Amino acid sequence: MNPSMPAPTRPIDADASAVSSRRLVLEARDVRKEYVGGDGGVLHILRGVNLTVARGEMVAIVGESGSGKSTLLHVLGALDTPTSGQVLLDGQPLLARSDVALSQARNRSVGFVFQFHHLLREFSALENVTLPLRIAGAAPSDATRRATDLLERVGLGARLHHRPGALSGGEQQRAAVARALAANPAVVLADEPSGNLDHENGERLHDLLSEVVRDLGASMVVVTHNRTLADRAHQVYKLEDGELRPVARGAGTVSAERVDE
Repeated sequence: MNPSMPAPTRPIDADASAVSSRRLVLEARDVRKEYVGGDGGVLHILRGVNLTVARGEMVAIVGESGSGKSTLLHVLGALDTPTSGQVLLDGQPLLARSDVALSQARNRSVGFVFQFHHLLREFSALENVTLPLRIAGAAPSDATRRATDLLERVGLGARLHHRPGALSGGEQQRAAVARALAANPAVVLADEPSGNLDHENGERLHDLLSEVVRDLGASMVVVTHNRTLADRAHQVYKLEDGELRPVARGAGTVSAERVDE
């Protein structure tokens, strides 16, 4: 971590002023997702999901494996389309946009962090973080400056020119977080971001994600099985039987070592 930005020692305050005004960044309205099987039967993955995410807010989504958590995240990030319902980004329908506009929104307004970092192996950490900025049209010098600042912020200032193979698992995932933040997105979507890390590196990543929300005012939706990460969120929901239900932090589902067990 950047020594100028101390790691948080407690969960994000659910009453923090950053989210008190509830300026909505992302909304899901009656989102449904269905698949038709080979036998003609319909598999209902999402059954009318409603969700709001405010500026500077972390929302955690928990649930059993196969419950549709990743599907929901992909729909929220326009990587998949719902059968019905709406997703709004900054108050504007996301999925009604043209293919070009949708690609621009994914690149500029939505940051993604996955369980596996998906860094390009032949590129350095700096080049990986610079890439989305260059795709968005930033000048090379501006992209390099922004990427360098982000990598320093996540504690990789001394590893700028290392390729992913020369980075530890935790360092690779921190680089992936920096890449997700490169274009200053409206919302960051994280799918099991610490699921491939050991406990120590997982906790460091959780500190970083909390710091991103708290100090940078980012909005974040995190799909996770990890209790400690879910407990850091302002809101926790469980996806069960295709429906999203609120869960009190530290109670029931979130109090177990892994939130789906």
